[in-house]
Amino acid sequence: MKIISFTLLCAFYILFTAEADAQNTKSVSSPDGNLEIRVSVSNGKAQYAVHYQDVVMLENSPLGLVTNEGDFTSNMSFVDASTDEIKKNYSQDKIKASSVQYMANTLAYTVSNQEEKQITFHFQVSDHDIAFRYELPKWGDTRATVVERELTGFRFPLATTAFLSSMMKPMTGFARTAPSYESGYVTDAALESTTARFGYVFPGLFKVGEDGWVLLSETGVGSNYNGAHLSSFQDGMYTVEYPQMEQNNGFGSTGAQIGLPGFTPWRTITVGKTLKPIVETTIPFDVVEPLYEASQAYQYGKGTWSWIVWQDNSMNYEDQVKYIDLAAAMDFEYILIDAWWDERIGYKKMEELIQYANSKNVDVFLWYNSNGTANDAFQTPLNKMNTSIARKKEMKWLKEAGVKGLKVDFFGGDKQETMRLYEDILVDANDHGLMVIFHGTTLPRGWEKMYPNFVGSEAVLASEMLIFSQGVRENEAFYASLHPFIRNAVGSMEFGGVLLNKFLNRGNERGQERLTTDSFQLATGVLFQNPVQMFGLTPNNLTDVPEFELEFLRELPTTWDETVFIDGYPGKYSVLARRSGKKWYIAGVNAENAAKTLKINLPMLKGQEVSLYNDDKERQPTLQTVKVGKNGELTVTVQSRGGFVLTH
Repeated sequence: MKIISFTLLCAFYILFTAEADAQNTKSVSSPDGNLEIRVSVSNGKAQYAVHYQDVVMLENSPLGLVTNEGDFTSNMSFVDASTDEIKKNYSQDKIKASSVQYMANTLAYTVSNQEEKQITFHFQVSDHDIAFRYELPKWGDTRATVVERELTGFRFPLATTAFLSSMMKPMTGFARTAPSYESGYVTDAALESTTARFGYVFPGLFKVGEDGWVLLSETGVGSNYNGAHLSSFQDGMYTVEYPQMEQNNGFGSTGAQIGLPGFTPWRTITVGKTLKPIVETTIPFDVVEPLYEASQAYQYGKGTWSWIVWQDNSMNYEDQVKYIDLAAAMDFEYILIDAWWDERIGYKKMEELIQYANSKNVDVFLWYNSNGTANDAFQTPLNKMNTSIARKKEMKWLKEAGVKGLKVDFFGGDKQETMRLYEDILVDANDHGLMVIFHGTTLPRGWEKMYPNFVGSEAVLASEMLIFSQGVRENEAFYASLHPFIRNAVGSMEFGGVLLNKFLNRGNERGQERLTTDSFQLATGVLFQNPVQMFGLTPNNLTDVPEFELEFLRELPTTWDETVFIDGYPGKYSVLARRSGKKWYIAGVNAENAAKTLKINLPMLKGQEVSLYNDDKERQPTLQTVKVGKNGELTVTVQSRGGFVLTH
């Protein structure tokens, strides 16, 4: 009798629990009904799951925060839920599309902890994107809190494979400047193999068996919070991790200090049956707003810079004149003058150099070291950007001298302390009419829209490593085929590419051989999106590469009205179309070891004659006119480590 009673009791408890879970499960779907998120509290723990066309893309995954004013990870109770919808149109001239229509359905799901303190999980679901954040109200008289840890998890189905870049070990690398989002990638990796000690940077791409693709990232991080990353795979999932304590030389909290009411940044999940929604997503910008107005209309464009190939020894007046003349000959808008200019050219001579550049219709970006306290980077100008007094004094001179922008380097870390420095530099720069590029840096998280004078970040294994590393040169095509699907899918990427020297040094005769073709380099000028592009040309390229390549670069835009995924697979090949005004550019690269023949569908060019920049079988650049079929199809053969561009 006792056994039967106990069994009945257990059955009743299970039934009661299941019924309670069903009652507090709330869902919201995208406007087209294909993407759905389900949120619930089960056994005192909040969780969510993601379905696309009724297929599980993320299994039940945890939600929750730990703050110094309360724990919101266990013993949670459902309080309330409400839904709404959002419709808005916006224009943005620095991302992959200039005009965006955003429509989403929302779910605000409120829970309370044992102390009856509440938080809300706020979800916005558009046709292919989910953005969600934690919203914290005032708790009685409490007006401030520190978020110490986040429980947010991502539990993928077992068949999933990962495309990830590992987080660098803090305070390592050049002059202890890591982490700076400059690691390589694992591709199609089994989840259980992704156990990097310090986790993985955002964004992360996942192939969910044969069911589709998921891109994870975050957006809306400014001085209000720390940047986060993905943990290594453990306990069947990835979780959101905050910066390691060792970052920034151990100074500053790993969590975030916020006022109440307050909120976290947005976590973003982009979902598609194909890679098209991944490449074309605008979710990093859909859910953020400008933090201030532009002090003026900023001009974007292309530039030259001597340092990338000619290196430190080029930091003298005479060599910079050569690169100004190169920019003028190429009709480029800018020259970037890199590290050591203050010591090797000097402020007075720099003013003369700026005047010379302006006489050639070329404007100037100047390089700065971001710090004087966070790491051991010694290049100058140093101690000019890390304090308010020095920064404003320097920017006053920059404005008076006619400088148009800065490249600020060597940050290393995602703590809130460092995020405040990024924002302080941007705000002060805007006050002085200056654009900003960040180098040796973190991922931009919605910054193109949040900060009107932000014009790009490196945050990638970029062109400088082509100079320094044989391994990176050997993998150049491999990495290039990844970026449209991962890094460049969520933010501008100042790669500093299009290198046309056969050897990546000043002599251009031997050593550091470039292993990709010229047409590959031209293609990356389209594939890699950034509103200000500093290209790796050298003065000798004016006479030692075909004129049609130079003419292509003269006409190449750096801002785009539309971006369309055409074909590709990350790590193998990539083909994108970008439109500027009425002109289309279709670019592709091949990372595989053999030539690849592609039949691509180009409805925007059907029946039209187009210019095809490609490589012949000897890997030499060619330019020919071809006609796209009336059905929009065109067959193109792409050489190994080669590329192509179509224009009309």
